[in-house]
Amino acid sequence: MPASLGTDIALTGAIPLYESPFMSLPENIFAPIAAALAAKGYENLTAVQSAVIEDEADGRDLLVSAQTGSGKTVAFGMAIAPTMLNGAEKLPRAEVPLALVIAPTRELAMQVQRELEWLYAEMGARIVSCVGGMDARTERRALQHGAHIVVGTPGRLRDHITRGALDMSELRAVVLDEADEMLDLGFREDLEFILETAPEERRTLLFSATVPKPIARLAETFQRNALRITATSSGQQHADIDYKLMVVPADERENAVINTLLWYESTNTIVFASTREAVKHLSARLHNRGFDVVTLSGELTQAERTNALQAMRDGRARICVATDVAARGIDLPNLDLVIHAELPMNADTLLHRSGRTGRAGRKGTCVIITPSSRKRVAQSILRTAKIEAEFIAPPTADSIEARYRESILTNPLLSDEITEDERPSVDSLLTKWAPEALAAAYLRLQLTARPIPEDISATLVTDFDKREPRTREAFAGGTWFKVTVGRKQRAEPRWLLPMICKAGNVTKGAIGSIRIFDTETIFEVAADKVDSFLKSVAKNGTGEKGVYISAIDGPMEEKPQSKRRPPGPPVAYDPSAARPERADRKQRYGSSNLRPDDFTVSPDVSVRPAKSFKPKEGKPFDKNKGKPKWSKPAGEGAPKPKSKDHKKPRAQD
Repeated sequence: MPASLGTDIALTGAIPLYESPFMSLPENIFAPIAAALAAKGYENLTAVQSAVIEDEADGRDLLVSAQTGSGKTVAFGMAIAPTMLNGAEKLPRAEVPLALVIAPTRELAMQVQRELEWLYAEMGARIVSCVGGMDARTERRALQHGAHIVVGTPGRLRDHITRGALDMSELRAVVLDEADEMLDLGFREDLEFILETAPEERRTLLFSATVPKPIARLAETFQRNALRITATSSGQQHADIDYKLMVVPADERENAVINTLLWYESTNTIVFASTREAVKHLSARLHNRGFDVVTLSGELTQAERTNALQAMRDGRARICVATDVAARGIDLPNLDLVIHAELPMNADTLLHRSGRTGRAGRKGTCVIITPSSRKRVAQSILRTAKIEAEFIAPPTADSIEARYRESILTNPLLSDEITEDERPSVDSLLTKWAPEALAAAYLRLQLTARPIPEDISATLVTDFDKREPRTREAFAGGTWFKVTVGRKQRAEPRWLLPMICKAGNVTKGAIGSIRIFDTETIFEVAADKVDSFLKSVAKNGTGEKGVYISAIDGPMEEKPQSKRRPPGPPVAYDPSAARPERADRKQRYGSSNLRPDDFTVSPDVSVRPAKSFKPKEGKPFDKNKGKPKWSKPAGEGAPKPKSKDHKKPRAQD
């Protein structure tokens, strides 16, 4: 199909929608669609839904960028309804498909099918899904019986087209839902095949959260005179999502996930992990703690994935632990909490994950849990995504138990009137037991039914990047520690500092000077952090085999640290100071490779003088000494070397 989009895709012909996210219900909605919306309880439309039914968008190709959860499925369903009818009052008999909707994942495709079924209920549309993981023979039989709309994933749709099961000759509209995700998943070749097979005289509607260059090129190739619709709110990403950044020690990340779940008590929650193994491990940990958990990962069959999502919809499970790809496109009711148990790889992944909540005007909360060592990485991802997150401390066990008791005291059941059927049992209990005993039993039963929170180390919750750095005066009265690695172990500040901070559960602002010696390193801890540093190291250690931290004034651990006496107080390095002459340096420090600007050598440390080297006296070295001397024999040329088989007897002539 020839491209005629030009600058229209980026500059002209665009409808920016930066007003209120909701608009009043317009009167130009197609009558059967309006009836379906009213039956569903719709009172207004979102921005993207209002834009696609404007007069300017009627009959045109559309390139729509809208955030996840903005009502895109209903939007393109409203947009293609007049195109499918083509002026008729009702849909014709279901034979060959009139519209094709392409989605990146099986879950999203089936979700689109459910949405379109109620949206087109008044029109009597027959909708067939064709997705990977399902029985292809059943899908082919459904296509043979006829369909008005086919919803599917790129790979399965291409397979049906190649086998002749999907007739594309009468298509009037093609919709690409979540086009950016389909390109990310490697479906570009399949999409191009499907679009090239479809009739040229069709409408092509392309919906994407963002419009990067690959999406723009796809639109230029397969769309004609496309109208660009931008349905995002004035540059603010996910305005209905409240972002929280939680910095915790690396070994307490799972404890933070558990306490976060207990603190928010969400109806439905998705917890994201990076790998299948991480999903298995975390879901098993949550299940053992009494949570109702299901999982979503690439290794599950389609039936298992469907059952997991249905359990969340039915209320049999409240928590879904999933990987990025497995959870793309899913929409769960009352999902108001998303937890990033592991950091996403980039800003786009963060937005796709978080977009599972805060959908269609509902409020949601997104908690990003990051170890202290990766706090800056998390902040960088948030800045790239143009998101401002609030720093929060992980909920402690005491705070969760206090919330437990508060909710027990305010339980609505306590204010309900006693029924006639309950009265005999209530009187019997009051006769046999004292009110205090009944109250204590009620409290115990309530607490027993709730998971026990985890203990989490106290973490300083501030925006460390905006905090003023500590001055030398701030370390007055601080304590010196040593760690049993030095130059011989290739110790460097770039990995020593994170290890020290992790072991002591402090930030780098609490660490002062660091001096590296041959077999050990000494460092300074601010006075106000010494006690917590001692407790954390005594509890957690360094996390490295054979590496120990102890105080200079006395060892914190029973294991001996070093036989060498600790060096004296360090001398600050002054790059402007002139270095002593070579003779002075050799006299003071001998051949040691320790530089005088690193530290001051203790007076009781003996320095071994450099070993001198003098060549032995004698005749000059003769490089040919010991080698055999060859003399050229008389005659022409030197004799040829003998072959390996020169000892073998020659054949007789």
